[in-house]
This record gives sequence, structure tokens and C-alpha cells, in this order.
Amino acid sequence: MIRMTRFAAPALVALALALTPLASAASEALTLQEPVATETLSKSKQTAPGLYITAADAGRVLADNPNVALIDVRTPSEVNLIGYATAAAANIPSKLMDPALSFDAKKGMYKMVDNPAFVDEMKAWLASDAAAGVDTLLVMCRSGSRSAAAISKLVEAGVDVTLYNVVDGFEGDTNDAGARAVNGWRNAGLPWTYKVREGLRPGYN
Repeated sequence: MIRMTRFAAPALVALALALTPLASAASEALTLQEPVATETLSKSKQTAPGLYITAADAGRVLADNPNVALIDVRTPSEVNLIGYATAAAANIPSKLMDPALSFDAKKGMYKMVDNPAFVDEMKAWLASDAAAGVDTLLVMCRSGSRSAAAISKLVEAGVDVTLYNVVDGFEGDTNDAGARAVNGWRNAGLPWTYKVREGLRPGYN
């Protein structure tokens, strides 16, 4: 253990601070009723932090933990037309629709492009009054893959919060018929709405 006095050299002080573990709520794992095992997830849903939560558990966690916030990283079009969780603190899209509407024949859908401002928008929200006291984010997209990629971007940028991937997202995974009726926020019967509230998309009201 390094002991410091008020005469300690600045270099030693800096070293001691670097070696001191941070004691915060963010370092404590959330209590989950439905823990998610990494090996059950596709590679596209896995993240570097390795923290996962189902939408059903997310609803319970948000109700009991004021330090936890739900961030929807889907496009504003999805939020507007498909709906969103009323518990979402903000919609900060990690990707946007390609303005050229380039078609992805393999996936049978129009392509999306990275939102170049995603990390900066997230940092701005975290620094705002709306995020006061928040140290843990539950990141949600349609079904868990975009949110995992969004978490990777935040980790790479050094964003200092605990990051959980909502592995089944807002709409959930597809069943054999291709319908998103398996899991996810909506299928869990959690509150959601089509009516976009003021302030949901920070800076665009």
C-alpha cells in the first residue's frame, strides 16, 4: 500500500490514484431475474464489457434503479413509425438510413450508415442535466445487434459508464415465420408508445 503525505511527490500521488479502485454503483452488477449467458448469444450481440440483459429484466431494473437509464439507438424513423419504450431516456441513433437508399440484396433491406455524431451526442447527453446521477446504460436497438455495435463504439471512445446490451431489443428476435414475436420490449408487455415526446431526441426539438 502506498502511503501519501502532503509532501508526497506529484508522481507518487498520481500513481496512487491510478492504483486505487473506484468505488461506485457503476461497478456493481445489476440483480437480474433472467441472467443472459454469453454462449447463448450470436457473435453480433456480444460486447467487450460482456454485460447483457433481457428487455423483460430491463423493465424491472429501470423501475428500481434511478442510476440506470435506457438509451434507444435505433433510427428516428423506427421510433416514429414502430414506437419506443416509454422508459427510454433518449433516442441517440448509432446508425441512420442511407440518404441514397442503397439496397442490400443479401439482407433484403435498405442499407444504414453510421451516425458520425453518435459518440459526441452520447457524451453530450451524459453531461447534461437529464443524465444526472446516471452511471449505467441499458442500450437497446431492434433486436440486440446494433446496440452491441453501439456499445463497442462507446467503449473505444472511453465513455466511462457501465454498458449493458438489451439482447432482444425493442421488437425482439424473429420466429420461424419471420415475425418479431419471440421476445423484446413490446412482446414482454412493457409500456411503449408511438407518440414521440419532446426531448426524446436531444438537440432535435
